[in-house]
Amino acid sequence: MLETPAENAPDRRPAILVCVYEADDPALAALDDPAGAPWNPAGARTLPVGHDDPAVLADRIRDELNQTDCRAVLLVGRTRRSDAFRIQMRAENRTLTGGGKLTVTGPAMARATAPVAEMVRALNDAGLNADATSDSEDDAGSYLLYRVLTALPDDADVAAVGLLRAPASLDNESLRRGVQTAAATMARHLSPLPRARLA
Repeated sequence: MLETPAENAPDRRPAILVCVYEADDPALAALDDPAGAPWNPAGARTLPVGHDDPAVLADRIRDELNQTDCRAVLLVGRTRRSDAFRIQMRAENRTLTGGGKLTVTGPAMARATAPVAEMVRALNDAGLNADATSDSEDDAGSYLLYRVLTALPDDADVAAVGLLRAPASLDNESLRRGVQTAAATMARHLSPLPRARLA
């Protein structure tokens, strides 16, 4: 069978890395549609990453962001403090156990670069209770958010990075809708990759 030009053309959609960092979290399956096929938001594609040691995950995410097509990171975990989805707006300079500073030279806190207000609005519009919070939770999510944000370059074309926390008791269908809604909202802010980035 002959390959068509469309099959040979590079995928110009920017990639969103979706990292489900907790072991055995069904949120990773949220990136598949009900038929089991991979799900991608309009105008972008997803790169799913599952559970691993938090330090290893942080390095892997950093390496993915150094690739030219990865333009956003959505960390997905759980909240033990709310019955609603929460988007964590910042992370503090703390070790994974919360007992001290992660780095003596890093900033005291790092702010998420994802479109937080729009993500909250989209989740609520989809019938899913959601809010934004500045409160960190002492877990791998806060650790990863800080590590990823402080590794971003200081330029105007910074990647969108956010942390979506789902209630621990949430049913799988609502979890799927929440993750997909958050990722789709981030995707709307990403422009197609310039041709120079495809080389």
